[in-house]
Amino acid sequence: MQLTQNFSLEEFACKDGTPVPASLYPNIKKLAQNLQVLRDHVGKPVVLNSGYRTPSYNKKIGGAKDSQHPKANAGDIKIAGMTPKQVHSTILQLIKEGKMHNGGLGLYSTFVHYDVRPVPARWNG
Repeated sequence: MQLTQNFSLEEFACKDGTPVPASLYPNIKKLAQNLQVLRDHVGKPVVLNSGYRTPSYNKKIGGAKDSQHPKANAGDIKIAGMTPKQVHSTILQLIKEGKMHNGGLGLYSTFVHYDVRPVPARWNG
């Protein structure tokens, strides 16, 4: 299923092979729409390292107990040719401009976490 011009539902499936549950489609669509804004802005593919996670898979890999991944609200992303810091800064700017949802944003050494939780959150991993 195509969620946006450049994102399909299958890209967000759990790494254990579990597809995103239909009950969470509204969440994953909102996430994909926001990531599409980022992709359109930078003009480069946004690669998902991790999207939806089953609760058991999230626990297995040491994900946060209150992680947004099992809610299908989060993506850990990379963009070729951009450092995580550059991706993070770009998302912050798009949030400031009102073009992306002001949810969770975490900067890690090899990727950026972005989510569409209802309240803003910022951290460094």
